[in-house]
Amino acid sequence: MIEKKRIITPTIWLLSLVSLFADVASEMLYPVIPIYLQNIGFSVFLIGILEGVAEATAGFSKGYFGNWSDHIGRRLPFVRMGYFLSALSKPLMVVFTYPLWVFGARTTDRIGKGLRTAPRDALLSSETSPQTKAQVFSFHRGFDTLGAVFGPLIALAFIYFYPGKLTSLFYIAVIPGMLAVLITYAIKEKKFTPKTTQQSPGFFSYFKYWGKAPIEYRKLITPLIIFALFNSSDMLLLLKVKESTDSNTTTIMVYVFFNLVYAISSYPLGLLADRINMKIIFLGGLILFSISYFAMAQTQSNLAFYIIFGIYGLYMAATEGISKAWLSNMVKKEETGTAIGLFVALQSLSLMIASAFAGLIWSLYGAAYAFILTAIVSLLVFIYMLIFVRKPLKHS
Repeated sequence: MIEKKRIITPTIWLLSLVSLFADVASEMLYPVIPIYLQNIGFSVFLIGILEGVAEATAGFSKGYFGNWSDHIGRRLPFVRMGYFLSALSKPLMVVFTYPLWVFGARTTDRIGKGLRTAPRDALLSSETSPQTKAQVFSFHRGFDTLGAVFGPLIALAFIYFYPGKLTSLFYIAVIPGMLAVLITYAIKEKKFTPKTTQQSPGFFSYFKYWGKAPIEYRKLITPLIIFALFNSSDMLLLLKVKESTDSNTTTIMVYVFFNLVYAISSYPLGLLADRINMKIIFLGGLILFSISYFAMAQTQSNLAFYIIFGIYGLYMAATEGISKAWLSNMVKKEETGTAIGLFVALQSLSLMIASAFAGLIWSLYGAAYAFILTAIVSLLVFIYMLIFVRKPLKHS
């Protein structure tokens, strides 16, 4: 009797737990960082610059470290150091309140994210086969997103019981962050032949991959980046909830509900993508995105916001992990870090542009115009992908 190969391996379980604890640490602070920054004298404009610099740092470094991990044939050192830097950055934000120090601490957190993202995804890719990749990436995303459920709830409870001790939350966040780092020491990495040599590549050399990447990779990544150029930060969605309800609690609970739906539906949709087709599930996700953004332009009621964010959670589950699985199936194993790194780098940089553009449209014409424009572009991307992007091949 032939033993059935395990799909969710110990490495996948451990990486998923690492992401869970790391996201608990990050999401504990997500609702309170803007409040803390304003308390120490940061203006909204300065907060915007801070987040822009942080995201740009993360964006460029994702491609660089993904490419570097391909060059040396190792993933785990980047993953471990990335989670360590992010954990370390949490208390550094409140040690001193000088703007330059805060900028440095926030940038350290984003460098940590840049260090780990592409190598971690490449490590996940190496643990699975083309036939099961969507469910593995989606399984990991589900655990990661559970952290975004627990983290804000912990923050809400802490603020309720200790309203005057906001900075203590930054020190408490070190605990789940360091737990994530410790779990990485239980992971066993499979060695592979390096892409070239042990030498570190140039910082922007991963952009050269575009010229030699498979044509199908470029055909897929093009509409994904166009979509990202109009898909602004979720902070704008939450801002609409806050403006309409005038309730911090409702805003945070809607965000928690969104992440709960995302976490619960991620693995089932990944499994469905492997059994049916990744393209079908991904395109279904784009339709859900369009529906949620068209609806956000019109709604004002609390119940409607929960329904919309539930639909938005399904969109995320149908696209986030599946897009990386789809891309990784198109490239060589020894180029996975560079391929995913280029994609997530362009995605992060596009997010910056999209958020600034959406903010401008919001300021000039109102929130409804910003959301409707994004919804229309997502439908155009849907039509383009339906016609021009080939379905993933079935693997025997």
